[in-house]
Amino acid sequence: MEPDGRGDARRALGRLLEAVLASRGEANAVFDILAVLQSEDQEEIQDAVRACSRLFGALLEREELFVGQLPPEETVMAGSQGPTRKYKVWMRHRYQSCCNRLVELLAHSSFQVKELALSTLMKFVQLEGIHPLEKPKWEGNYLFPRQLFKSVVGGLLSQEEDHSLLLSQFREYLEHDDIRYHTMQAAADTMARVTNGHPEVPLTFWNNAFTLLAAVSLPHQDSDLSSFYVKHAQLSDKWKVTHLKEHRKAFQRMWLGFLKHKLPLSLCKKVLVVMHDSILPHLAQPSLMIDFLTRAYDIGGAVSLLALNGLFILIHKHNLEYPNFYQKLYGLLDPSIFHVKYRARFFHLADLFLSSSHLPAYLVAAFAKRLSRLALTAPPEALLMVLPFICNLLRRHPSCRVLVHRPRGPELDSDPYDPGEEDPAKSRALESSLWELQALQRHYHPEVSKAASVINQLPCLPEVSIAPLLELTAFEMFERDLRKKGPEAVPLEFIPARGLLGRRDDLCAQHFTLS
Repeated sequence: MEPDGRGDARRALGRLLEAVLASRGEANAVFDILAVLQSEDQEEIQDAVRACSRLFGALLEREELFVGQLPPEETVMAGSQGPTRKYKVWMRHRYQSCCNRLVELLAHSSFQVKELALSTLMKFVQLEGIHPLEKPKWEGNYLFPRQLFKSVVGGLLSQEEDHSLLLSQFREYLEHDDIRYHTMQAAADTMARVTNGHPEVPLTFWNNAFTLLAAVSLPHQDSDLSSFYVKHAQLSDKWKVTHLKEHRKAFQRMWLGFLKHKLPLSLCKKVLVVMHDSILPHLAQPSLMIDFLTRAYDIGGAVSLLALNGLFILIHKHNLEYPNFYQKLYGLLDPSIFHVKYRARFFHLADLFLSSSHLPAYLVAAFAKRLSRLALTAPPEALLMVLPFICNLLRRHPSCRVLVHRPRGPELDSDPYDPGEEDPAKSRALESSLWELQALQRHYHPEVSKAASVINQLPCLPEVSIAPLLELTAFEMFERDLRKKGPEAVPLEFIPARGLLGRRDDLCAQHFTLS
């Protein structure tokens, strides 16, 4: 049961609504409805939003709003135009005030109010598409309420409010091809407007922008463009929204407009995680991402590891030439590589990059030697992956097996290899030997010792896939060891203990005799 006061207020709004729809002479009652939108009470605001939805939804369907470039209200009301024109211009201004307030409510403290305001605005977008408030420039011109929709997207990309939850509600609209297309255009325009002349843009804005951009997923072919939020009797080939290549252009403009700015490191990582499968495949010109990817690759650490995926696609699929690529890849090999979150992704890509048989021997030897040196302090779960990785390198490149078949090779104190050299060509790795693997053959963990011993049978054994080992964790190793079955009976003592401290007649033996 709702309070009597609440019910009376709701009924009063209903009467005002019916009066405005029934007679133009009651049009001034619209002010009373719009006034409730300014209320402090959450329930009253929601009632007013529902009333406005019914009111202006009906007026749009009845085509009782002015169509065309909206003139100033004062000029029309003071002029000699007929009453119908004056009414439509006046009511169009009230509709505009309503939409502006609904956009403001997207930042309301109550999520229920935000959600209701968003759904009402999207209802108006759909109705304006069917009953345009603009005059077509030519017959058959595709009309979409761009200005209204741009204000909706601008409200979602707030600079003060975290709208991640509201943007998750907006995702359902992005399933429609026309909404997705105009979202990309509106997002690009909004980012350009917000950043124009404002070097310090709040982090909240960038987080909202990334949440929206990451939610946009393009179809793969033109035939998939069939779901339109604004209904049309038939589609025209003249409309850009019906062509996938135009969607790709808008998608590219949107992401380039986002990535050209200096983003926080946390956002760079999020972008790089989705770059290879959610961004690059849908760009009209993927090579335009090279500037962002090279900047990220130069940052170092986990960011560089994540940039590898995108660079790999540009190098292998789009013939990108990247100078000193292997030198920078070599530079990423440090002790932290075995502990970072993206270890599996890095070694998967490094395996692909080092798979070519055309790589010079000094380069492969440098990678094998650097990994072997790092393996001395690596955890067991990483060793079970990196040792087969090194063995695979030597199998693919027989000229590097001299690193193994050098039984009296140098020890640590006389090793010519220079671990501090950044250029693999100058590291003198090919003059050294993999004595580190021989040391790991005495590792405390039996599986690691076994994996290190494989180096002795390199020519006899085929290449091993490291894919199942990339995600191996210490917890999985521990669980696997626990499941192993040992001998049924293991002798613990040859001579049974007679007393707690080992002496037969002491005080402890009298009270704690062990049977």
